[in-house]
Amino acid sequence: MPEVPPERRPSGELEASVLAALWAAGGPLTPADVQRTLGRQLARTTVTTILSRLYDKGWVARTRSGRGFAYTPTEDSPGLTARRMHTELEKEEDRSTVLARFVSRLSSDDEQLLRTLLGEQEK
Repeated sequence: MPEVPPERRPSGELEASVLAALWAAGGPLTPADVQRTLGRQLARTTVTTILSRLYDKGWVARTRSGRGFAYTPTEDSPGLTARRMHTELEKEEDRSTVLARFVSRLSSDDEQLLRTLLGEQEK
């Protein structure tokens, strides 16, 4: 009987878990701290790699802590989501079509909220 490979995690799940641990901590965490927070379900080397990638993306800042680093998020969850949306929008040449399609897929409540927020910006 052939061996079934382990199911892969969805893209970005590990980064999301590490960021959630950092947001919950309210202060800098080392890779070992993050590993403990996540219940040791990940190897410390994996946590360190994820933190390094988040640092390269600008999503976390780091400071020296002993021979390694301690990490803190650079933004809260809503700020990070907004940054991702902005990054995706910058990739497109036809921004008006992208924005029109985004708005057309909003729920009526979210569309009204967006209109309210835009109205506040005009004041």
